[in-house]
Amino acid sequence: MMRMPVLVLALLLPWSAFAEEDRDRQEINRYVLTEATLSKYASAVEKLRPLASQVASCEESEGVESIHDMVTRMDRNPAIKGAIQSAGLTTREYVVFSLGVFQAGMAAWALDQPGGTLPPGFQKKNVDFYNAHKAAIEAIQPLDESACDELAEEEEPVEE
Repeated sequence: MMRMPVLVLALLLPWSAFAEEDRDRQEINRYVLTEATLSKYASAVEKLRPLASQVASCEESEGVESIHDMVTRMDRNPAIKGAIQSAGLTTREYVVFSLGVFQAGMAAWALDQPGGTLPPGFQKKNVDFYNAHKAAIEAIQPLDESACDELAEEEEPVEE
């Protein structure tokens, strides 16, 4: 008797969202980090710096559930899209590279732990790339976190 409501609910779920999440994970897992892209990414971040308040709308970041969502939101702003393209990247590659670096950093950390192993689907060559370029990667200051922190500080009411 309980199977029918579960089946109906299952049929109503947005299966495309699950499929998109899986496609995103697979795309990030397949992506190969390179020096050429790191250089372009660093250039894009610098070109985006004057646009930081436009890139990192904290309220708009909520509800972003896929690579496609991130790319669509960034591409809505011609200045942001142009800054990324002028560095030699598409917006999608900018986003996927960002996520790939984050994933490689997490995997590098996991491997450094006692008994650590490479998480399933992660590429060892990306972890090796991350470790070899860690200083350069860490030197690239992110845009979004500081912009959101600054906005939060500005919005906090002053106690009297």
